[in-house]
Amino acid sequence: MTERTGCVVVGGGPAGMVTGLLLARAGVEVTVLEKHPDFLRDFRGDTVHPSTLTLLDELGLGEKFDAVPHSELTAAGFPTDDGGMMKLADMTRLKVAHPYIAMVPQWDFLDLLADSAGKEKTFTLRMETELTGLIREGGRVAGIRYKTAEGTAGELRTDLVIAADGRWSLARREAGLEPKEYDCPFDVWWFRLSRHGDEGGGTLTPRLRNRRFAVPLPRTGYFQIAYLAPKGADLRKDGIEAFRANVTEVCPEFADRVHELETMDDVKFLDVRLNLLSEWHIDGLLCIGDAAHAMSPVGGVGINLAVQDAVAAATLLAEPLRRGRPTPADLATIRSRRLLPTMLVQGLQRVLHRAVMRPVMEGKRNGPPPAMIKLFARFPQLSYIPARLLGLGFRPEHAPAFARRAMERVDSSHQRPGTAALG
Repeated sequence: MTERTGCVVVGGGPAGMVTGLLLARAGVEVTVLEKHPDFLRDFRGDTVHPSTLTLLDELGLGEKFDAVPHSELTAAGFPTDDGGMMKLADMTRLKVAHPYIAMVPQWDFLDLLADSAGKEKTFTLRMETELTGLIREGGRVAGIRYKTAEGTAGELRTDLVIAADGRWSLARREAGLEPKEYDCPFDVWWFRLSRHGDEGGGTLTPRLRNRRFAVPLPRTGYFQIAYLAPKGADLRKDGIEAFRANVTEVCPEFADRVHELETMDDVKFLDVRLNLLSEWHIDGLLCIGDAAHAMSPVGGVGINLAVQDAVAAATLLAEPLRRGRPTPADLATIRSRRLLPTMLVQGLQRVLHRAVMRPVMEGKRNGPPPAMIKLFARFPQLSYIPARLLGLGFRPEHAPAFARRAMERVDSSHQRPGTAALG
């Protein structure tokens, strides 16, 4: 079966859904393919930063997002040997409407985008539909091949394919694009433990001790915890008892609840990658988000850079798509606009990998370099710079005029009692 649409977006994550929503609001016929039956996948990026919160306001979705249960982080820092805190990033220094990071399950965020996009007559979301290959004609990508969960195969012809299918992007691989990999000294093992009251406060505080590194993220009712282990280490082979002991060593405050981890099946593995495509497109196909640049989990910026890519792509390509087929020059403008902001954030992540993560896991120290601690103690205003890079990015993107809407109100009978504001 062969069909046609104006634009195919591969991947229903944050980058794909924002792209689909904005293009549909521009009147472009757009089809988003998502291979899973729903968005319910745990331990995905769940941080929504100030730049994305501002975008949601511009799209008229801010109040609906605020009605979703979430917690708020206003700062991030590292504990020091004297029992103090080096505040690395202070979001309250940002002059924005939402000077905090919202911690919300990604599926709630995606459901909100999907519900809004579904109101646009030119938007189609195909769940349980997986890309199997690209169609090439005349030296360009002219469409995609797909299969459904029932095994039905088909072709979808289009003027543009946007690859938003993540760090292991099949669309990127089929296009022959290969990213440059940067050194990353660790992988992440994700798990959750119960949270009592308002434990954790509003500051993201990694725990560093005896070659161990963990980052408890306070969520509504529980902690989502990232345990960092040296790249390639297989913690499964040592079993759950050894893992519980490691967690207790670095986070002694969780000694009373590590038993909640019953088996290693309760711990999810993330192969951390930090990479960047030198070219983000070929004729007929554009990569954005993790498909163009996989980010380290440091700072939780992956969603927000992906969203900003999506806004830039929709803003710059809406008119070419309305006219017909975007040219390679049109596609190149996306990389030109988004490359420097991406490189600056990746540069900050690489500095933190070298200066903090690697020395801790090698047993050289239990925190940032002393010189960094002294510098931030003497000049606390420096915490604005990481906050700006992590919270807003070097070039925050705003909703184009064609995508802006009046604020959608929340039915008070369904509104939650309140947000867990931890600041």
